[in-house]
Amino acid sequence: MNPQRLPYGYLAAVALLLVAPTLVYPVLLMKIMCFAVFACAFNLLLGYTGLLSFGHAAFLGSAAYLTGHALKVWELPTLAGLVIGTLGAGALGWVVGTLAIRRQGIYFAMSTLALAQLMFFIFLQSEFTGGEDGLQSVPRGSLFGISLSSDTTLYYLVLAVSVSAFWLIHRSIHSPFGQILKAIRENEARAISLGYDVNKYKLLAFVLSAAVSGLAGALKTLVFTFATLSDAHWHTSGEVVLMTLLGGVGTVFGPVVGAAVIVTLQNELADKVGSMVTVIMGFIFAACVMAFRRGLVGEIIALYKRMIGEKVQ
Repeated sequence: MNPQRLPYGYLAAVALLLVAPTLVYPVLLMKIMCFAVFACAFNLLLGYTGLLSFGHAAFLGSAAYLTGHALKVWELPTLAGLVIGTLGAGALGWVVGTLAIRRQGIYFAMSTLALAQLMFFIFLQSEFTGGEDGLQSVPRGSLFGISLSSDTTLYYLVLAVSVSAFWLIHRSIHSPFGQILKAIRENEARAISLGYDVNKYKLLAFVLSAAVSGLAGALKTLVFTFATLSDAHWHTSGEVVLMTLLGGVGTVFGPVVGAAVIVTLQNELADKVGSMVTVIMGFIFAACVMAFRRGLVGEIIALYKRMIGEKVQ
C-alpha cells in the first residue's frame, strides 16, 4: 500500500460518517470531530516529533475568539472567519514555538504551559473576547449561498473540513518532512549530525500543529455559536493529552478514537454524575497508563502484528 494514500478503512469510516446524522445527534458528532482534529494536531507534535506541549488550548481558544469576532463584529463571511482563526492560531504558534523550542523535555512543556496561561489571562482581560462572558450568539452565516443555520447542513461542512485536516496530517506524517520529524523524535543528536536544522523542523511542526488546532477551535465556534474562556483553559490542554494517550500516541487513527471516547463519556455522564466526570476521566487515564501503554489503537495494532507474526512462523 502506498503510505501516501489513505487505507480503505478510512474511506469506509467517511462513508459511515456521511449517514451518521440520521442515527446520532449531529451536534455531538460535530463536537467529536472538532476534538478529533485537535487531538490529531497535538499527536503530530507529541507522537511524531516527541514534543509534549501543555499549552495547546491557547491555539484552540485564540482561533475560537478570532473566528467569533470576525463573524459577529466584523460580519465577515464564514469561510473568511475560519481562515482568520486558523492563520491567527498558526501565527501564535510561531511566536510560542520560537520561544519554547529552545528548551527540551519538561522545560519545553512548562514553557508552553506558562505562555498558554499568559494568553488565558490576556483573553480574560480583553474586551474583544467578552471576558468571563465570552462571545455569545456568533452567527454561522452561509457558504456558497447555502445557509449553515441547520445542524445537518453544518455537519457536512465540519465533516469535509475535518477529513481535509486529517488528510493533511496523514500526508505530512508520510512525507519526507514527516520522516525527518520521526528521526528527531528517535535520536535528535543523530539528526543534527546528518545536517538537519532540527530547530527549524521543530518550529515548522509546532506551527502546523497550532494552525490545525486553531482550525478545530474555529469549527467549534461555528458549531456552538459561542467562544468562552474554557476553550483556552489549561484543563482543555489536559483533555487533549488524555485523548491522545487513550487512543494511542504515534498512531494515525488513535487520537480520533480517544477523542470519540472522551467526548462521548463526558456527554453521557455529565447529567448523571455531574462534577464526578473529572474523577472518572482520571481513573480512565490511570488505567490507560498502567494497562494500555500504547493506547487503545496502539494495543490493537500490536496484537495484530503478533498474530501476523505467529501465522508467518
